Amino acid sequence: MVGLRAASIGSRQAPQPLDTPVAVPAPDPVAVRAANLDELRRLGLPLPPQNFPLVWERGDGVALRPVAELEARAAILNMVLARCFGMPRELAMSWLLDARLVDAVTPPEWRFVASGKGDHWSFALHLDALYALAWLLGLVAHLDPLEPPDDGLVTLFPNLPEGESFTAWRSRTLSAPREPREAAAMLDRYYCLDWAFLAAEQRGVPVPGRLDSNAMGQRRWALEWAVLFTGPYHEPPAGWEEVDLST
Repeated sequence: MVGLRAASIGSRQAPQPLDTPVAVPAPDPVAVRAANLDELRRLGLPLPPQNFPLVWERGDGVALRPVAELEARAAILNMVLARCFGMPRELAMSWLLDARLVDAVTPPEWRFVASGKGDHWSFALHLDALYALAWLLGLVAHLDPLEPPDDGLVTLFPNLPEGESFTAWRSRTLSAPREPREAAAMLDRYYCLDWAFLAAEQRGVPVPGRLDSNAMGQRRWALEWAVLFTGPYHEPPAGWEEVDLST
């Protein structure tokens, strides 16, 4: 699993400049963690150790990345998935250029889109990261850890076989971003789920539902990137390739 995550994350990328959203007070991290541990118990999953770190501290602020950034990242992942399943590179590169999204594509993504170089399977796993972004944008109602993305997920994003442009997709999409505190609580849930699924698999314990630790890690990846915290112990927002899933 460690090797897979290293392959998925790829080379490091400098954080991109962004307009800092206005943060709101983050929810009580201890209460959120208690609720999420109850969820692990309900699912019959291992519990993390008592010293398992909190994602944020009391007094921190929380915000989501701007909607335009969330939509751009989702559109790029949608394109990467299309390349995994046979979209010609010329069409993919032309679409990105027309959408003016080339600067938001990471180096590993660009190598894969432009030349097919990279681990196809690890890029295909981004379906669950895209699902988490759909939840953050309010395009799907639930982010159930027991269920894979619905077959209709890709219909929520640019219709690439029909040549739908990024601008046309944004025009037909009514994004309703999640409230930042709700997103923070979901991030903590997947922080715990990621640990629990990995622990269960390492111990040979069956996990509930139809997903595995790869899906938990991908969803956590998207949430970690999208949810921004302010406070004395938080670093500036990381680029997509800089998200750290090692804890």
